[in-house]
Amino acid sequence: MDKKIILDEDGMRRSLTRMSHEIIEHNKGVENLILVGIKTRGQYLANRIADFIEKVEGVRLDTYALDIKAWRDDVDERHPLPTIDFSVQDKKVILVDDVLFKGRTVRAALEGILHYGRAKEIQLAVLVDRGHRELPIRADYVGKNIPSSLEENIRVQVKECDETDCVLLERK
Repeated sequence: MDKKIILDEDGMRRSLTRMSHEIIEHNKGVENLILVGIKTRGQYLANRIADFIEKVEGVRLDTYALDIKAWRDDVDERHPLPTIDFSVQDKKVILVDDVLFKGRTVRAALEGILHYGRAKEIQLAVLVDRGHRELPIRADYVGKNIPSSLEENIRVQVKECDETDCVLLERK
């Protein structure tokens, strides 16, 4: 498999910093915002966005992880509904994921969030948007658009679980 680094550690940091500023600007501050990262890599990216926002605004946003397995429509195995330790009721939720591709993961995450309450608003932040949607879903905040073919794979690596920070384009 042929691999190419699309974003290195510095590129990821710059993209997440810019996205954090866009979140602050779009929401006119951080009041009533929470970050919900889609497990696994989305939760680590959400924590990094929270770090950047805290540096700028002096406020630490509540950040949570959401396991979406119970709401997936592309797996045969059924998973129990997870319990969550946060409320989305009347909050502006920034949903964070690593790669936006067909939209199925985000659809499952939206269903999961709505299962636990009515958010005031849900916005989507992704580090990489690679196109090829099957569902009418678009990100509000994008670190990098990487047009790719269906024969390619985009893989985000984060130090917290992969020991390195980078975005790889893999040709099969």
